[in-house]
Amino acid sequence: MSPREEECLVAERDFDSIFSYTAGIVRSRFLTELRDNKRFVGTKCGRCNTVWLPARSSCAKCFDALNTFVEVADVGTITTFTVIENDEAYYVMKPSFVLAIIQLDGADTHFVHFIGEVEPGEVKIGMKVRAIFNEERKGSVLDVKYFKPL
Repeated sequence: MSPREEECLVAERDFDSIFSYTAGIVRSRFLTELRDNKRFVGTKCGRCNTVWLPARSSCAKCFDALNTFVEVADVGTITTFTVIENDEAYYVMKPSFVLAIIQLDGADTHFVHFIGEVEPGEVKIGMKVRAIFNEERKGSVLDVKYFKPL
């Protein structure tokens, strides 16, 4: 059978989560900075100087431990995006909405989030955007309501 003729199966499961997840020390710092100070912090590698956002504890490039937190701007550039048209029960917003990959100024990696205050057809690669935070924040990436064009 060629790859084009192979059958693709989907396994469906219906269960409630019975476990909790810990963000760990480094990711907790990232999340508490969003919640308490409305700011982004990443971790900077002392060996290769890569700034990781969200913050992480080890460098995926050179495998060095990451111990230095650095503030990253709340402004960035859309590097790619997609427009979500179909509704799914687990979405936190109703379609149609834009989900973008954003490189925040000062970070070497990318951050995935929603784009708001713009029609989906007007979003462009290279567009500059700024984070808009929710008034009530809980320590989640969803403390950022969306990014809006500058």
